[in-house]
Amino acid sequence: MSLTSTKPYLLRAIYEWCADQGLTPYIAVVVNEHTIVPRQYVKDGQIVLNVGAEAAHQLHMGNDFITLTARFGGVAQNLSVPVDQVAAIYAKENGHGMAFEVAAAAAAGEAQSEASAEPPTAPDAAPEAAPPEPPPEPDKPPGTRPYLVRIK
Repeated sequence: MSLTSTKPYLLRAIYEWCADQGLTPYIAVVVNEHTIVPRQYVKDGQIVLNVGAEAAHQLHMGNDFITLTARFGGVAQNLSVPVDQVAAIYAKENGHGMAFEVAAAAAAGEAQSEASAEPPTAPDAAPEAAPPEPPPEPDKPPGTRPYLVRIK
């Protein structure tokens, strides 16, 4: 008797936890030949998708595939992601979630790395992408007390 992977169950659990907390769930996907996503939004062999209720429609998180409809550049597109290609699921607002190892590279020969513990950054072109990071804080002069800098 072969056991079903725990990964789809963990993905659904983190998704539900995000929804219960009022957070926006994102998934990072290592794209391969079985991944149906708009290729122009794939960066370094990965795509980050907002799978929150407001961005993803007809979301189905099955044991083998995650399917949904999402808008890219204002155009609704049907997406299909193999569960084994999901590298991470996390909350956009705080980065809490879970990272997974992903099998070897796609057939195209692109080298893929294992998922890191840090959640990937959503690309600007992803649906409902996170706002750009604020500029880094200026270095404080040596020997002075800490101070706050107001960023507009």
